[in-house]
Formats: sequence, C-alpha cells, structure tokens
Amino acid sequence: MKEIGIRKTLGASTAEVLRLLIGQFLRPVILANLVAWPLAYVAMQRWLGGFDDRIALSPMFFVGASLAAVLIASVTVFGQAWRVACAEPARALRHE
Repeated sequence: MKEIGIRKTLGASTAEVLRLLIGQFLRPVILANLVAWPLAYVAMQRWLGGFDDRIALSPMFFVGASLAAVLIASVTVFGQAWRVACAEPARALRHE
C-alpha cells in the first residue's frame, strides 16, 4: 500500500500501477506453468499408459490450464490492486 501511495504521489496513473502489479504477479504464475508443463506431461503419460484404453494427451489441456491460472491470478490481483490504486495517496501513505 505504501509503495502504491508513493507511486501515485509521484504521478503514476491508476492504469500504470495496475499494469505494474499485475505484471509482477503474473511472472511467477507463468514461470510455474513453464516448469509444471514437462513434469505434468511425463506424469500424465505414465499414468494414462496404465489403462487399457489409450487416451491421447493434447497440449491444449496444458494451455487451457495455464490460461485458467493466468485468468484467476489476473482477476484476483486486479480486484485488490484496483481498490488500493483508486484510494487517495495520502491515505495510503498514512496507513501503516
């Protein structure tokens, strides 16, 4: 809150603050997806290989899961950041 108050006092717009916060929070989500894709692919191939009926493993499953994770993270961060970014900077700086 204090960082947002300082940025707003120095002239940052609400959109700039939102873009900064969403960008900072999406980096770990995207990195986690890049690490999880190969691990999940190997685990799912082994698990699905044990069934009599073969099921094709499509990359679209992983893309869909990643898009859902990014969407959930974006909406969550946007909701919290919007509330703080629209507040008066003086209140944010006083809040401690």
